[in-house]
Amino acid sequence: MPSTELHLLGTKDFVALEDAYGAQNYRPLDVVIERGEGVWVYDVEGKRYLDCLAAYSALNQGHCHPKLLATLIEQARKITLTSRAFRNAQLPLLYKDLHELTGFEMTLPMNSGAEAVETAIKAARKWGYTQKGIPENQAEIIVCENNFHGRTVTVVSFSTEDQYKNGFGPFTPGFRAIPFGDARALCAAITPNTCGFLLEPIQGEAGIILPPDGFLREAAEICRENRVLLMADEIQSGLGRTGKLFAYMHEGIRPDVLIVGKALAGGFYPVSAVLASREILGVFQPGYHGSTFGGNPLACALARTALRILVEEKLVERSAELGEYFLARLKKVQSSIVREIRGRGLWIGIELDTSARPCCEALKQEGILCKETHGRIIRIAPPLVIQREEVDWACDRISKVLA
Repeated sequence: MPSTELHLLGTKDFVALEDAYGAQNYRPLDVVIERGEGVWVYDVEGKRYLDCLAAYSALNQGHCHPKLLATLIEQARKITLTSRAFRNAQLPLLYKDLHELTGFEMTLPMNSGAEAVETAIKAARKWGYTQKGIPENQAEIIVCENNFHGRTVTVVSFSTEDQYKNGFGPFTPGFRAIPFGDARALCAAITPNTCGFLLEPIQGEAGIILPPDGFLREAAEICRENRVLLMADEIQSGLGRTGKLFAYMHEGIRPDVLIVGKALAGGFYPVSAVLASREILGVFQPGYHGSTFGGNPLACALARTALRILVEEKLVERSAELGEYFLARLKKVQSSIVREIRGRGLWIGIELDTSARPCCEALKQEGILCKETHGRIIRIAPPLVIQREEVDWACDRISKVLA
């Protein structure tokens, strides 16, 4: 269909086209977004909505940030892809930027978050065999119940959510799950063959679940004592979402392996990375691992700009300040269906005693876009560029729907 005819189509037309020709692996709200700016998006009928999902935290810098747009255009005019068969001028600069921002010695770039998780798993296993002396093919990685680390076969192999696994076996061995936040269970699960402990410092897809205070510190100490790599998946929780640059910083620890993605390119491009020490990422030699698109110059240029925006616009600090304000206002909501409201930074979960889907649909009618998870939980995660008056605007409408 020529682009000149798109304006003739309405929401029902686009929904019908998607249902007719697309695989039904999502259940989106029936809003067809055409454009966005900052925290606001507009549908094909021109109605405005406050985005309170931010593409699962990929849009921390907001929709169509002008600096990212300028970077995209400038770099696209030069070169977009070289593959890693050759070097490019942006990748070393991204390495340097990430080192200076995080302190990690080395970076391995990928594309999607799931690819980065797979990369971290391979790194941990290789490290276990070459550095810790684990017998070949015996390496184990401990994970947490209710985890979400992606959708690949290996990743769903250690999911405890039946829906993610049903019909996709046989599964990859070498994983054991413990209750999230249970340091005693972590200690009991470690064997001489354990090479890593992979966790989300705050569980996002599970419903913004925070571990007990002190758990991350205990976990870090247990891992250190047993020479087990602490691997933090900060694909959703990182880059300012929780009011710190990374969620692990709330307890003053430092993981051995850091996995980042989503907001690393501000929603303009899929960019992810694994950060670790030279000892860990040094296990990869030429031919051991790779990606045609990982570390491409367009991705790296966008990531560098996205990181600068977080720092220069003080979005981490804004997340801490406005997140505390947002959470405090929501906790004042009088509602018979609210079980708990919890969160950290601009990442809030509203757990209900009933299905969350009707509330998300009602919020859409009020001009707020968010998404349910695990049936009864509404996630609130606006772009970090949100202003205080926009938080107030959102709270008024959320209160109306929940009440």
